[in-house]
Amino acid sequence: MNLSRKLNQTAVYWGNPVNDGQGGRIFDEPVEISVRWEQRQELFMDSNGQEARSMAVIYLAQDVVLDGFLYLGTLNDISSAEEADPMILSNAFAIRNFESVPNVKATTFLRRVWL
Repeated sequence: MNLSRKLNQTAVYWGNPVNDGQGGRIFDEPVEISVRWEQRQELFMDSNGQEARSMAVIYLAQDVVLDGFLYLGTLNDISSAEEADPMILSNAFAIRNFESVPNVKATTFLRRVWL
């Protein structure tokens, strides 16, 4: 099943968080990606194997990393300070789990994120 046509929303993604040595994180430059953002609660297993409840489930067409951040909107919607640090953006959320499941032929993948 190819979901690419259903990814009608734009989100900003900050990937590859690295500890800055002062209690914060440094991220790659933010990029806009196509998503389907469902604002709903769903039980899932977090990266520590603990059951957790999401605040949103996101479908996307690319791989992302745990502890990266997603924001529903465009780069034009945020300030340059928020671009540099998504943790100060009130509507940007950390990726708490990510899965990528191939179809039977492994030609397409269903990718989901839990925030």
